[in-house]
Amino acid sequence: MNAEAVNPASPGPVPPAATGAVTPAPRRKARPRIDLRRLGRAALLGSATRSRGLPDAIGHVVEAHRAHHPDADLDPLRRAYVLAESSHRGQMRKSGEPYITHPLAVTLILAELGAETTTLTASLLHDTVEDTEVTLDQVGEQFGAEVRYLVDGVTKLEKVDYGAAAEPETFRKMLLATGNDVRVMSIKLADRLHNMRTLGVMRREKQERIAKVTRDVLIPLAERLGVQALKSELEDLVFQVTHPEEYEHTRELVNENAARADDPLAAVADEVRGVLREADIQAEVLIRPRHFVSVHRVSRKRGALRGADFGRLLVLVQEDADCYAVLGELHTCMTPVVSEFKDFIAVPKFNLYQSLHTAVARAEDGQVVEVLIRTHQMHEVAEAGVVALGNPYAPPSEEQSAGDGERADPTRPGWLSRLLDWQRGAPDPDTFWSTLREDLAQDREITVFRPDGGTLGLPEGATCVDAAYAQYGEDARATIGARVNGRLATMSTVLRDGDTVQLLMGQDPASEPSREWLEHARTPVARIAIQRRLAAQPEPVPEAAETARGPAAPGSPSRPHAPRPATGAPAARPASADVLADAPDATVRLAGCCTPVPPDEITGFAVRGGVVTVHRAECPVVGRMKGAGRAAVGVRWGESTECRVTLLAESFGRPHLLADLTEAMALEGAEIVSATVDPPDRQRVRHSYTVVLPDAARLPALMRAMRDVAGVYDVSRAQAQPTGA
Repeated sequence: MNAEAVNPASPGPVPPAATGAVTPAPRRKARPRIDLRRLGRAALLGSATRSRGLPDAIGHVVEAHRAHHPDADLDPLRRAYVLAESSHRGQMRKSGEPYITHPLAVTLILAELGAETTTLTASLLHDTVEDTEVTLDQVGEQFGAEVRYLVDGVTKLEKVDYGAAAEPETFRKMLLATGNDVRVMSIKLADRLHNMRTLGVMRREKQERIAKVTRDVLIPLAERLGVQALKSELEDLVFQVTHPEEYEHTRELVNENAARADDPLAAVADEVRGVLREADIQAEVLIRPRHFVSVHRVSRKRGALRGADFGRLLVLVQEDADCYAVLGELHTCMTPVVSEFKDFIAVPKFNLYQSLHTAVARAEDGQVVEVLIRTHQMHEVAEAGVVALGNPYAPPSEEQSAGDGERADPTRPGWLSRLLDWQRGAPDPDTFWSTLREDLAQDREITVFRPDGGTLGLPEGATCVDAAYAQYGEDARATIGARVNGRLATMSTVLRDGDTVQLLMGQDPASEPSREWLEHARTPVARIAIQRRLAAQPEPVPEAAETARGPAAPGSPSRPHAPRPATGAPAARPASADVLADAPDATVRLAGCCTPVPPDEITGFAVRGGVVTVHRAECPVVGRMKGAGRAAVGVRWGESTECRVTLLAESFGRPHLLADLTEAMALEGAEIVSATVDPPDRQRVRHSYTVVLPDAARLPALMRAMRDVAGVYDVSRAQAQPTGA
């Protein structure tokens, strides 16, 4: 079966007639545009072209490789081909072709994407250790440690040794190898692409099984590594296997559109070229057909498709600034659809993708044409992702050193680092396999900021639970709460891109995660860590048994709480305020709603019984009294510095919190007159303490000491409620 048979109608490259240039800018020699969907067939034996003494069969690889790396040393490729061809000689694929056509096709795919020589060498040899008598040691001796590592990384584990766990354990091994060298996964993706192209010779059941693994694991990995060229074709090939009827319908739509006499995309492309030519902006304007899955998605979203829905315009320029210049001209001279604008240059995607996205409407019929604007370098990275980086771990060349910034690597410290973290805790292959699919299904990322200026990369939908485990690992079990953008938040709070998250940690080394956290954990690292800790805990003690032992600490989930006075608190006593009032023989009383203390600014009001109540000037009651026409009475502080004040403390529930809080207050010289603790509400506990201090000047220190108690997130002076007198 030839390489195209699986997907004969996939949209190919744009023919020369459909493209055009607007005053082409001087740049390096253009690389030949080769349709990746035909590379499998191109890799078959029998090329008539020889290249510097290399065998005919590898001539296509050499040609593609030299287009990206004109000075590459071809000797390793020659020796690798000779070893691969001789070791695979006599082996046949299920399609009836010589087996060597497979490593050749895989290598040609990578060569077209711009992979460097070491990757191509390993690609030619990627099945030798698995399927022939060649050993890893022999590969290392002949081609060096790098090639040996790459070949080992993509070599499958034997079913004889691992049984049903062979596939998940092979992927675990491959991901671990990718953590050290991302080129391992590049070879695997190209290998799967060629296998998917020739999948038609397999039994239907095997086709579906391979297609589902490709959909759930390989395509998300291709997305994360930014290899859009491989991802798009893999999606089409999976679509053909898993939804054959919808695939055929989509293919008919594509063919019908290709047969149209008029092409709105071509008309808009010509208009764009004219606009840019008048603005003296050097650019290439290309028509970029949508792949089948993209056409299918658009048809489900918009219903009947129009000509402009079958592709996009791609504008390629030289510099970043040119991208914005093109955008400005298009929005000035054409009718923009502003809601479609996205700037992935200023804010690149986590897989290195950079581009400006916009859309313009045709004046004739209102059809909306999507436009992508990027530099040639951005386009190379958008298509080839990490493959375009070459060897991201090699020292940069002089040209790269002179460039702006370091060479980017999308695998550190982002999604791959997190994946490697949680896989260590996966207890068995089944858990690893299912969790891997769930993790890769989360295809959008957010970035949240720590108060120290650091960042955390999390999947969309992550909560404070996930942030805690991302920052602290196993120690996250001591987290007692969080502040999001400065405001108190529960651990279940869903985070948004750009949020600032401060995690509040307890001091108890024996802390364990709450069972409720499992419901709010979205990341595998959080779920696996919580499950492991909970599995090691004894079963929760029944409420009756807990009651028999003694009272629980505030906020304990094992029993409810009602308002109660603090144990051992002395009886309330009259206030000993030293306040002078401009009302002869009046009794002065400090208001309980705001508990003023020196040197607060105060206001007095006469009430029944010849009593003057004293309020803080900012107390809400003052406004209501004046609004009711009550005349204020002049009051001022006397010589005494002793004060009585009511403080409100808000905290997260944890064991021993009440004891720690009252101890901290006692150390500051506060005498507790009365105290109440409200029932917990969503892990929050509200305390109210009326205390007497020998000196009002010590109040700020008392409040700081209370805030420093682990679990307490706020302490404030009592204030009147918005309603009530």
